[in-house]
Amino acid sequence: MMSPSGLVPFGASLFSALALGCFGLKAGQSPVVGAQTVAAGQHWVSTWACAPQLTEPQNLPPRPGLSANTLRQVVHVSIGGKRLRVEFSNAFGTNSVTIDSANIAISAGGGGIERSSQRTLSFSGGHSITIAAGGAVHSDPLDFPVAPLSNLSISIHFGDTSGAVTGHPGSRTTSYLQSGDCVSCPDLPNAAKTAHWYILTGIDVLADDSSAAVVTLGDSITDGRGSTTDGNNRWPDNVARRLSTNASTASVAVVNQGIGGNTVVIGGLGPTALKRFDRDVLGASGVRWLIVLEGVNDIGGSHSETVITNLIAAYEQFIQKAHDHNLRAYGGTITPFGGSFYDSPSHEAARQAVNEWIRTNHRFDSIIDFDAALRDLANPTHLLPAYDTGDHLHPSVAGYQKMAEVIDLNLFTH
Repeated sequence: MMSPSGLVPFGASLFSALALGCFGLKAGQSPVVGAQTVAAGQHWVSTWACAPQLTEPQNLPPRPGLSANTLRQVVHVSIGGKRLRVEFSNAFGTNSVTIDSANIAISAGGGGIERSSQRTLSFSGGHSITIAAGGAVHSDPLDFPVAPLSNLSISIHFGDTSGAVTGHPGSRTTSYLQSGDCVSCPDLPNAAKTAHWYILTGIDVLADDSSAAVVTLGDSITDGRGSTTDGNNRWPDNVARRLSTNASTASVAVVNQGIGGNTVVIGGLGPTALKRFDRDVLGASGVRWLIVLEGVNDIGGSHSETVITNLIAAYEQFIQKAHDHNLRAYGGTITPFGGSFYDSPSHEAARQAVNEWIRTNHRFDSIIDFDAALRDLANPTHLLPAYDTGDHLHPSVAGYQKMAEVIDLNLFTH
């Protein structure tokens, strides 16, 4: 999330009408090639993903840049499996991106890998792939044991890349950029470090049909601003740990589709939630549940009471689309922002009105009352101090833990 003066409106889609038509896509979706069929009784389930967006200038890769160099990125998966595939996206590129080679390994911490675990990714049998502007690809399925809640490292040696970089700035995870071809290096001690992800957008594992994913759709509170870099303690991470250690939900994956500064209806960073819903929710592998926690940036950046009706109308669309695809949709109440740069009587009134609709309209299949969990009972328009990072908007590490604790795990048993 960001101050109103920092809101950046998202322009028209970069995808051409021809590309959309060829791939049978709706606006806001990227064509994904390399999807594979699987045996009966199994399906692909997303164990990790991030929502791609056009990387802002201040968040572009540091020197030496991506072209002809090696990028190693670390991700924290939710469920495990024995077979996987990796997704790479050039959704916002204006030119093609070439991956000369890519490897996956178990992370040894920092920029290091467990070398014996390293495997080469392939694309239609080859080691290189060129991703067209606006496109995305899956690697070929690979036998690779993945433990639940483990960290994986994906190393990419790039050829030519696009100046308009597809990425996810709010990684809260360190990536390592090394000159030259170093995909097989056991460590990258001289690499440039950056807390952003680029091009890498998802990992699926092959799982039984009983396994499924919950997508958390949101802004920087879901993306984890205020969490610990490399700590994997965003609220969706904490939910994943709870699910994993509960016998009846151990096969439920958590997919974090939060974007910092994102809005539901208009403005903000990245495509709005309305524009990206099909891609980030319906397009997730094996999704069965949805948690919506978004709207604070719409309220904070608005000077009109129409923000209330606009948000409710958008939630209605999310619920209907989810139900049309046999997903259960859960609504999260908007958390307090008293004392923040969004605080004003009209903004607070809008938050209260939206939360009242979420609680009482019964359109969502269930609600998760994050507002009640985090507010200061002595001053309910404010976060409890222990749950406040200090900006009076983003929860602290303790706040993210509390958010996970108030979610009823029985919501993911049916």
